[in-house]
Amino acid sequence: METREMESKRSCRRWRHDKLSEFQLGGWVIARTCSAGVFAGRLHCRMGREVILKEARRLWCWSGAASLSQLSIDGPQDKDGCKFPEAVSEVLLTETIEVLPLTNKAKAKIDEVPVWRKE
Repeated sequence: METREMESKRSCRRWRHDKLSEFQLGGWVIARTCSAGVFAGRLHCRMGREVILKEARRLWCWSGAASLSQLSIDGPQDKDGCKFPEAVSEVLLTETIEVLPLTNKAKAKIDEVPVWRKE
C-alpha cells in the first residue's frame, strides 16, 4: 500500500519535469497564500495550489519594500521594522496564490532580520 508521503514524492517528481522555470526545486522563494500569510523558504514541492517549503519563515510584517515583488528582489530595507518568526523545518501551504523566486540579495537580507517572538 502506498503511503501519502510516497504518493506526494511521486507527484512532485512528475511536476518537476513538466513545469520548472526559474522555480527550481530546492531554490528559495516567497509564497503567498489566501489565508495563511506569506512565507519565505526553500521550494520542496508544488502540486496545484499546494506548496511544501523547507526551512520556511513566515513573513508576518515587513518594512522597506513596497510589495512582495520588491521584497523578493531587494529584501527588506528596514530589518528592525520586520516581524519574521523563527523558521520551521517544513510547512505545507494550501491555497498558494503566488510564488516568487528570491534573489541572493533578498535571501541574505531576510536572514538578517532578527527572530520575532511574543513573550
